[in-house]
Amino acid sequence: MLPNLLRIGPLSIASHDFFVLLGVMVALSSFLVEARRRGVLDERLGWIAIGSILTGAVAAKLSTLWAYLDAAPESTLLSALILSGKSILGGLAGAYVGAIVTKRLVGYRDSTGDLFAPAVALGLAVGRIGCLLSEQLGTPTSLPWGIAVDAATAARMPMCGSCGPGIPMHPSFLYEIIFHALMFPVLRRLAAVVPVRGDVFKMYLLSYGVFRFAVEFVRGNPTVAFGLSYSQLFLIPATLLLVVYFGRQVFTRAYAVPSFESAV
Repeated sequence: MLPNLLRIGPLSIASHDFFVLLGVMVALSSFLVEARRRGVLDERLGWIAIGSILTGAVAAKLSTLWAYLDAAPESTLLSALILSGKSILGGLAGAYVGAIVTKRLVGYRDSTGDLFAPAVALGLAVGRIGCLLSEQLGTPTSLPWGIAVDAATAARMPMCGSCGPGIPMHPSFLYEIIFHALMFPVLRRLAAVVPVRGDVFKMYLLSYGVFRFAVEFVRGNPTVAFGLSYSQLFLIPATLLLVVYFGRQVFTRAYAVPSFESAV
């Protein structure tokens, strides 16, 4: 576990921030390369990508702001924005809304979901490396791939009640890295066979919602109701809305559901 990745004089770059920034750059590059490969590269796509990144970053911060203010009620708004954490679920929701708003502002009417889905998956696979290196790993486990840390590293991990020297823990962020990395080629293939443009991104959100709900049980996040975390409580209605959407798509025969063999 690395507290800092680089140090140049008085300037230090946290491993988490480095990989998050790298993930954003990878996602943006993948988005533009895929647009060029399909022959749809347009200057407006760059603005749409920037708009989604900015709104995603703001939403990721705002979605965890309440937790920081609850823990430090006398903090200033500036310190809260700087020191509070980030939520990938809030960031995804914000980026989705940001893309829609920016498309209206620049007058772009075509769907961009099929371009965004694989790019976001690849970017998250990279960005989550920073979480793996700097945040709490997960709940204790006896599985052979559990990761144990030393006392100094355990003390640095925020909000990790199960962190302790020599205690093997679920590498929950490694599970996410593998999930997003595997989704990248699957989503690219789905974009070629799903006839309803934009639905590939919704498929990605649905699959990630189900996966994230399951992996939350070994993340070690505090539970708030019915043994569920805040993330799981958010995912229940969000995932159900997507299930209803795809149920309606199938019912109205908007497209035939592709078989697993044709999608991978």
